[in-house]
Amino acid sequence: MTTTIEAATALFTDLTGRAPDGVWSAPGRVNLIGEHTDYNDGFVLPFAIPHRTYAAVGIRDDGLGRVRVASTFADAPVEVSLVELDELFPTPSGTAPGVPEWAAYPLGVAWALRQAGADGRGLDIAITSDVPVGAGLSSSAAIESATASALNDLWAAGLDRTALARVGRRAENEAVGAPTGIMDQMASMLGEPDAAIFLDCRSLDANLVQVGIAEAGLAILVMDTRVKHAHSTGGYGERRAACERGAAIMGVPSLRDVSVDDLARAEELMDDVTFRRVRHVVTENQRVLDTVKVLREEGPRSIGDLLVASHASMRDDFEISVPELDTAVEAALAAGAIGARMTGGGFGGAAIALIEQDAVQQVTDAVNAAFAASGFTAPVIFTVTPSAGARRDA
Repeated sequence: MTTTIEAATALFTDLTGRAPDGVWSAPGRVNLIGEHTDYNDGFVLPFAIPHRTYAAVGIRDDGLGRVRVASTFADAPVEVSLVELDELFPTPSGTAPGVPEWAAYPLGVAWALRQAGADGRGLDIAITSDVPVGAGLSSSAAIESATASALNDLWAAGLDRTALARVGRRAENEAVGAPTGIMDQMASMLGEPDAAIFLDCRSLDANLVQVGIAEAGLAILVMDTRVKHAHSTGGYGERRAACERGAAIMGVPSLRDVSVDDLARAEELMDDVTFRRVRHVVTENQRVLDTVKVLREEGPRSIGDLLVASHASMRDDFEISVPELDTAVEAALAAGAIGARMTGGGFGGAAIALIEQDAVQQVTDAVNAAFAASGFTAPVIFTVTPSAGARRDA
């Protein structure tokens, strides 16, 4: 069976007739808790997963200053000149990128790196991935982080991991046109085995929090509903706009500066929808802080109620869940999960459940049965463990 890294190398060789200068990879992520808090300067607690995107990359010796990207999930390569990147990007708000969207991620990274002062010769980039696309597991940040790591090395840019995460976010925000925060890129760059990343999205201070899932006899189950979502579509942008509106009404730079104690005043000042959006972010920030405290003091068996409360808030206040996500969460809890919640941006994607290691099949069967009973497409269900971040593999 061909591995993902072998597939990337083979694709590069098919494209160029030679071996790549190296292969770099970066993981997707699961967010344990802290949804839609990142672009509000708040707190998040993601971890990198074993599923990775690989970028086989080589410097071109033709002196033409061009960059070509190919992928196993696209029919044809996309090639542009490095100078042309400044004409393609940034992508005007509300419009599609000037290249196929999949190519806007790696090309956007090349553009953002050049904007950050990096300079280098033309490149060929071949991308493969086993991170599920559209599942809320940040396949996009995995592409950005693998590409950024490769170009940082080959162009001798000398940027640290946090700076590369910023490059990835800029590519996603300004090249692809998706108004996301920096959580996904930071998780993909900074992941460590058996640890979650407690990230302050305002300062970008990141601290590892040992999760101790396996040691506690537990497992994290991902339940991919197969309802595809896209951050560049309207629902995500509308939620972000509501958060900015709420912060303006409260007279603060961002919702990070609103506490749970301020919610009574917020409710008096805002319309119902804006208030509920604000309430989700404010209470979710507190749930992240509480989860970190509980993990450190009591361990993972004690965070179940916080996960459940997070899902209820996303379902009712932020209104980003869908029936398939609610079904997955409810079925997992009914089958004995300690906690469960949707993860990622919402409007589809995946949910996670914290379960006993010996209950994986039991919970999987229960969720599959619930989907079948509701007439939903069968989900894809698998376990994940906190894993390593971006790296050079070859």
